Amino acid sequence: MAVRVGILGATGAVGQRFIQLLEDHPTFELAALTASESSAGKRYDEAAKWRVNTPIPDDVASMEVGRTDPADVPDDIDLLFSSLPSSVAADVEPKFLEEGYVVSSNSSNDRMAPDVPLTIPEINPGHLDLIEVQRDERGWDGALVKNPNCSTITMVPTLAALDQFGLDKVHVTTLQAVSGAGYDGVTSMEIIDNAIPHIGGEEEKMETESRKLLGSFDGAELSLHDAEVNASCNRIPTLDGHLESVFADLEDDASPEAVKAAMREYPGVDLPSAPEQLIHVFDDNYRPQPRLDRDRGDGMQISAGAIQETPNGVKYNCLAHNTIRGAAGASVLNGELLAQEGWI
Repeated sequence: MAVRVGILGATGAVGQRFIQLLEDHPTFELAALTASESSAGKRYDEAAKWRVNTPIPDDVASMEVGRTDPADVPDDIDLLFSSLPSSVAADVEPKFLEEGYVVSSNSSNDRMAPDVPLTIPEINPGHLDLIEVQRDERGWDGALVKNPNCSTITMVPTLAALDQFGLDKVHVTTLQAVSGAGYDGVTSMEIIDNAIPHIGGEEEKMETESRKLLGSFDGAELSLHDAEVNASCNRIPTLDGHLESVFADLEDDASPEAVKAAMREYPGVDLPSAPEQLIHVFDDNYRPQPRLDRDRGDGMQISAGAIQETPNGVKYNCLAHNTIRGAAGASVLNGELLAQEGWI
């Protein structure tokens, strides 16, 4: 039986990725779209300035856009995907949760809340059990699950593979694509022939979310991982694909070959949108590259390369598609996990 789903914030850049990824999905049936008051009541193809590189699905184009209000969303929707701006989501998402909706959200609000699962299915699926704590503490009939920031999700799978060697300290420098700022986020005059050496709030997200994702949950409380994480985040003029240079200090000795094996062998999950192999490791030190490698595994695979030994551990580069694996695709994968684990 199909799981009926809706999208909150369906006309924006991430909302459009949701629509693209949900087309012909084997489990999810898209049945509701919401957006701002100015879009409500319009056909989707009239309300959205479509910018994704595939056409609007015919059945979606003719759907009517509703208000982002529980009163405008059918009661039989099993799961909502949220791509709302965090300032809006902080106010709107609780209203849906109080009405009993399950929300898989890409919005940044509440990611670090102690009772909200911040989840990558391949890394910490057991953190979904925080939903029971969340419901007890907040009195919600629904459930809220978050996926991490697009730069965080690029790095954390590789760190999870390294944790067997005693992950101690992490230093990361990111080269992030302009799509991560949204369609109107960075002007051409700012970014062409340039690099912007700061992204507001991004460094803190990487430093805190990483430790939560790698942390442990004892059934009542989640403890952050002990590793120290330091990030420097930069915007560069690539369209899609965040490239990151990681320096990881390890407690145990680990050769580059051992690290490559750990990454290649890190287990995936049996979910419709998950890649067969979570991390693709290149032996070529000139890979991964955004233009060449961001679409690996339909945009859901993490790539790593240039793995080299340092006096304290290893250094390497990693890459992921920031609006697929790093945003809409991550929420869809969390939704698939919620369905598989019986939360919807």
